[in-house]
Amino acid sequence: MRIHSMRSNSIRKFLYISPFMVLLAIFAYYPLYGWVYAFFDYMPPIPLSQAPFVGLRWFRSLVENQVKVDQLLQVIKNTFGMSGLSILFSWLPMIFAIFLTEIKAVRFRKFIQTVTTLPNFISWVLVYSLAFSMFSSEGVVNGFLSQIGLIDSPVLFLQNSDHVWITMWIWATWKTLGWSAILYIAAIMSIDESLYEAAYVDGATRMQVIRHVVLPSMLPTYFVLLMLQIASFLNNGLEQYFVFQNAFNKDTIQVLDLYVYNLAMGGGSYSVSVAISMLKSLISVVLLFSVNGLSKMLRGEGIV
Repeated sequence: MRIHSMRSNSIRKFLYISPFMVLLAIFAYYPLYGWVYAFFDYMPPIPLSQAPFVGLRWFRSLVENQVKVDQLLQVIKNTFGMSGLSILFSWLPMIFAIFLTEIKAVRFRKFIQTVTTLPNFISWVLVYSLAFSMFSSEGVVNGFLSQIGLIDSPVLFLQNSDHVWITMWIWATWKTLGWSAILYIAAIMSIDESLYEAAYVDGATRMQVIRHVVLPSMLPTYFVLLMLQIASFLNNGLEQYFVFQNAFNKDTIQVLDLYVYNLAMGGGSYSVSVAISMLKSLISVVLLFSVNGLSKMLRGEGIV
């Protein structure tokens, strides 16, 4: 009877997760069939069955064509730069969550949390519209600077390619900081109250409590998120860089995902773009298992 009950519970739990497994299979694993395009000379609208098989030709072209090599190196440089900035400041949401929970006025704390979380739900198209209205040649900022006599001609903020990595990081941080802090806020709320009481009994100040109680309790969450971020080092996303790119900053804003999109949609090199995407996915998997192995060596636990 007990075995029958345990079996029923197992079946019930499997049925609970089965819709998510179906979605995962459809949207994560089924698209991997598209990798086959990397081995054909495919040009739409002809069907794949009529496209000539070329084997590893497109993979070899990535290192044999000097123009393509130079483009790819610049794209990888942009990808590493922007991903590196994100990882370098990955502690910001954790610190923001700590200071947010330190606000004693409940209404003010909820107001700050709402204001900083809402941008996450705004599309990058609307974010660019906001940036354009503020920083275009006829935007609010140029108008203000012109009125107070600081400039004679408009400053081309959006066309400037000198600091595009930093500006992209600033926009991404503004958009995601509040949302990213939610997990850390949950980690803070789960800290045992007895730890706070013991610290205050020992005469600890509030900063000492944060240093010796709050931060150590948040570090496991931070390391898990950091490992996932490192594993997706090559995945910067597409939307942000697509809407902010223009003829002036294309060389410095074009990350790997945007480069793949431009190759396929702009240049018609569908097979080459699939080959690059395939290599990027394989490298991401290697990074994930490498970081996971390093975590097990240093911390004794991993995520895989």
